[in-house]
Amino acid sequence: MTSYKDVKKVVLAYSGGLDTSIILKWIQKELGAEVVTFTADLGQGDELEPARKKAELMGLSDKDIYIEDLREEFISNYVFPMFRANAVYEGVYLLGTSIARPLISKRLVEIAEETGADAIAHGATGKGNDQVRFELSAYALNPDIKIIAPWRDWTIKSRTELIEFAEQHQISIPKDKRGESPFSVDANMLHSSSEGKVLEDPNEEAPEYVFQRSVSPEEAPDKPTIIEIEFSKGDAVALNGEKMSAAVLFQKLNDLGRDNGIGRLDLVENRFVGMKSRGIYETPGGTILLSAHRAMESITLDRGAAHLKDELMPRYAELIYNGFWFSPEREMLQAAIDHSQRDVEGVVRLKLYKGNVIVVGRDSSKSLYSDELVTFEDDHGAYDQKDAAGFIKLNALRLRTLAARNRSK
Repeated sequence: MTSYKDVKKVVLAYSGGLDTSIILKWIQKELGAEVVTFTADLGQGDELEPARKKAELMGLSDKDIYIEDLREEFISNYVFPMFRANAVYEGVYLLGTSIARPLISKRLVEIAEETGADAIAHGATGKGNDQVRFELSAYALNPDIKIIAPWRDWTIKSRTELIEFAEQHQISIPKDKRGESPFSVDANMLHSSSEGKVLEDPNEEAPEYVFQRSVSPEEAPDKPTIIEIEFSKGDAVALNGEKMSAAVLFQKLNDLGRDNGIGRLDLVENRFVGMKSRGIYETPGGTILLSAHRAMESITLDRGAAHLKDELMPRYAELIYNGFWFSPEREMLQAAIDHSQRDVEGVVRLKLYKGNVIVVGRDSSKSLYSDELVTFEDDHGAYDQKDAAGFIKLNALRLRTLAARNRSK
């Protein structure tokens, strides 16, 4: 076990669930340290007040319990900047868990400074990506912070031992936690993630009960839903003509996506720590937003800028997935991406139908699309088709040179 003998006070990322309640007691018992709990409302949908009551039952006073609504900050300062990049990991994953970790880490470090704590703690396991994301973010913000990761240090090795520890220390155990959980879930406003147990065989279809944020596409309405999303500087600012805050707008997109069976993903991904894992993700609002944003860029971004963005995107997505949100390279990429979004404004019209997001219209005062240039009718001299011959010959020069050499062999 790592030595934490100098630790006096710890800020714990606390959900109020069984695992983090056990971690809280373990820190008190094994380390003899004071504990401050931090519970972030990122739109996960759980009631947060029970977390306060559980922390109080563990002996914490009100001043040592932090419960904060971070939904607006999460969407405005983390999700929206990521969506300006159209970031997807390994071609499909919208990074719902990854993007939440730096915000939680930031508040853990800030609360540690506010309360005089010398360490922070999290409940991520030693096999997953989240331990890396939490800790890289924390060290980037405070290089001297101590980090406690009980799953890497304690002697508990199984669910049975976890339950035994809880019983020994009078920690209440919900009935559904006494048996083996069929799968684990992580959720926030951007997505829900389910993995483990019944989902571990990648060749077995996920049972319908795993899905929590979307109706089955087969059960979605037979009539399509038409919506309009307005953008300004690359961010969604209005839905169906109504201006609203980032979090409110995103929640409405989630509701629309849920009702139309949108945003389901079954993915075998490559974890940063080296193994492959299978996860079931639901990102209803994010799936709609990604399609809309790309549609808006299609008429407002110059070809060179658009193609460069697409080249940078996999690197940007990998940085977020691997936990480098607070790195200089991510900030450099963000500056370039944000610069590209200055004229990404206008309205996109979409049809939502049985799991599909279909772009049916886009309009912008900053549009680069020209009817005169693309028309099959008389363009009144806007484009001289004879110019194309020279353009093609110049671009073919090296190809013709290569072909001539190869034919002479």
